[in-house]
Amino acid sequence: MSEEILINVTPMETRVALVENGVLQEVHIERTLRRGIVGNIYKGKVVRVLPGMQAAFVDIGLERAAFIHASEVSEREGSAVEPITALLHEGQALVVQVTKDPIGTKGARLTTHLSIPSRFLVYMPRTPHVGISLKIEEESERERLKQIVADCVASEGIEEAGGFILRTAAEAAREDEILADIRYVRRLWLQISQQIQAAPSPSVIYEDLSLAMRTLRDLVSPRTEKVRVDSRETFQKIEVFVQELMPAVSGFLEHYPGERPIFDLYGIEDEIQKAMERRVMLKSGGHLVIDQTEAMTTIDVNTGAFVGHRNLEETIFKTNLEASTAIARQLRLRNLGGIIIIDFIDMEDEEHQRQVLRTLEKQLERDHAKTNIIGITELGLVQMTRKRTRESLEQILCEPCPCCSGRGIQKTPESVCYEIFREILREARAYQAGAYMVLASQSVIDRLLDEESGHVADLEIFIERPIKFQVETVYTQEQYDVVLM
Repeated sequence: MSEEILINVTPMETRVALVENGVLQEVHIERTLRRGIVGNIYKGKVVRVLPGMQAAFVDIGLERAAFIHASEVSEREGSAVEPITALLHEGQALVVQVTKDPIGTKGARLTTHLSIPSRFLVYMPRTPHVGISLKIEEESERERLKQIVADCVASEGIEEAGGFILRTAAEAAREDEILADIRYVRRLWLQISQQIQAAPSPSVIYEDLSLAMRTLRDLVSPRTEKVRVDSRETFQKIEVFVQELMPAVSGFLEHYPGERPIFDLYGIEDEIQKAMERRVMLKSGGHLVIDQTEAMTTIDVNTGAFVGHRNLEETIFKTNLEASTAIARQLRLRNLGGIIIIDFIDMEDEEHQRQVLRTLEKQLERDHAKTNIIGITELGLVQMTRKRTRESLEQILCEPCPCCSGRGIQKTPESVCYEIFREILREARAYQAGAYMVLASQSVIDRLLDEESGHVADLEIFIERPIKFQVETVYTQEQYDVVLM
């Protein structure tokens, strides 16, 4: 598995593409005027406590107040959570960290359990605990890492200074590399602590790294063969950052000076356009239909033109297997999160069901976001969740259609014509007018003058008034006006 990371920088935005074996797997976009705030630390002020929801709203200086649940404030271990009224009161100053960007109409999500990530570990200054990423499965390696952290903590004399979680990237890391990370996050926390004391509420205390730097910190793995950056200025900043935090990476950093845009070189732009489409074609001839709603994402698998060679069950099984791989890629590429429902084609063979689920799980192992497959429901639907911290690709690049308001459908010209007839009848009963002028789109006027001309004539006789028509080119198919003359 070869992996390349491409970083495209312009004054307006930074874009990162993760390419595995020549195929785009992830896209991350950060716009200069609308940077994400996940990981930022704020000194906020509690503006409203909601006992019924066990939560509170906190002003951290954004357009909308942010939201914090009692479980993200309580210091108690285990399932028992203290009442929010015992933890917070209105007007209280509170140091918080953003765990989820504002998405749609919802404000940012917060926690008081602060964490500062570095290359190999996450420092938790307020939580005395040492943990290891579950993706590091070998017990001997887990024990080795725990011992290294214990030795480093003892040698630095910081036994009472919080805890650490070893990230997946820490697997096979040397003691000196982990010690360098511990010193880095401790220095950072010292600076943050000093700012907390002096800062007013609300104010930003610490901003997480820019997308380019976060990419180096979070996405580089042992599989990464090259990191190509098309901006010399950003490349130089990355070099300085890498030398301080992760010198082992410097060997495969590369500045791309070519005239042809780096994303065009790898066909990334075309793939981003495809990621906006509702339908995803499979090589077999089948396809996926992906619908993203506010509450959840649904993915429907269809055989399409694929008919197989032996029997229907084999056709279904092969389509579902291919779909599992494609779905895992689409979740990463589109950055879909929250509840995800997958409607695979019904399989009667239980072994086929298990193999399809195993394939999906295997493909999701490379996902940087936390995923959890709950299982298959009685209706044959696969339920899963994927951690959502930032907006999806669609939410960043698109907005609801002004014609259909995001429904994806619109009324037919026939339906709009009948609405117009009902409106004219209402107007005729309520007002005295010499005539009526209908303003509507070209498609609606065409139908009124053609297929509906008989109904128009009957209506004119019934209301005893003439009806005139005028095309309004700026009107959508559903828009119309009836004007009294």
